[in-house]
Amino acid sequence: MDRVITAVNSPSAAAHSSLAASWRRSATRHGLDPSDDRLDERLGQADIKRRLGRLERFMHIATPRLDHLFGLVGVSGCGVFLTDETGLVLDRRVADADATAFDHWGLGVGTDWSEASEGTNGIGTCLAEKRRVTIHRDEHFFVRNIGMSCLDAPIFGPEGELVAALDVSSARADQTEAYNRLIGAMVAQAAQAIEADFFRASFPGARIVVADRDHGDGSVLLAVDGDDLVVGATRGARRTFGLEPNGTLKVRPAADVLGRGDGPSGFEKAERAAVIRALARADGNVSRAARGLGIGRATLYRRMKRLGLGG
Repeated sequence: MDRVITAVNSPSAAAHSSLAASWRRSATRHGLDPSDDRLDERLGQADIKRRLGRLERFMHIATPRLDHLFGLVGVSGCGVFLTDETGLVLDRRVADADATAFDHWGLGVGTDWSEASEGTNGIGTCLAEKRRVTIHRDEHFFVRNIGMSCLDAPIFGPEGELVAALDVSSARADQTEAYNRLIGAMVAQAAQAIEADFFRASFPGARIVVADRDHGDGSVLLAVDGDDLVVGATRGARRTFGLEPNGTLKVRPAADVLGRGDGPSGFEKAERAAVIRALARADGNVSRAARGLGIGRATLYRRMKRLGLGG
């Protein structure tokens, strides 16, 4: 607690540390006391059901990924939690032996783990800063939460909006920083997979083009329709190509986006490979290849010409 109080009372420390900045937000913006040991009440079942209904399609897509992640980390004393964009826990997976510990910390469905409610913590700080975070034991704002290690990644929707936070929290006292890095990588991978799955489901009739992801900026995907127009882009793609950061995307010809000199070469590589595969499956028949890609024959000819594939 002394570390927290010192950081809160030292603006210069907050300016040089994202953790200290979060502690300072917790104390000054949200008016929290690190020694407070009272747990907030859970949301009622009717309100939880309403929140789940609003994200029904997203939750359906996320469920298999949550199951897989819990299968990897559940045996080591970790729980898997999914929240909405406000920090409300909507889904939890914990082993029976660990349920009491997580209940003691108030990590249950219907609980609010925003920074405004719980101060610095994996879920709340991840959502506040819209980035991956690890909050290890005494880095938590509340003293009552220092028994946990929390590893989180944000999940963004098809319009670049913040949709959820994926959290793995551990009750193990011997969890090391090296182990945290390993689990953190699993959380990030699962969050990106959910984001990509949700994006694909949001554009069922479009061709999805995938870029190389060397910069770690989440899923980098474009949705391209049958007229070769970009009709959707993930947050990572929007940032990569300088598109609208969120909201409805302005429709653009794919060539205008993919042909930019500052764009990653992975887009054109992926598009070229997709066309070559389609032609190979169709034994070189352009009409059949176009049908396989869900586009018109003339559109495919234009694309082949642009990619230098002849035809």
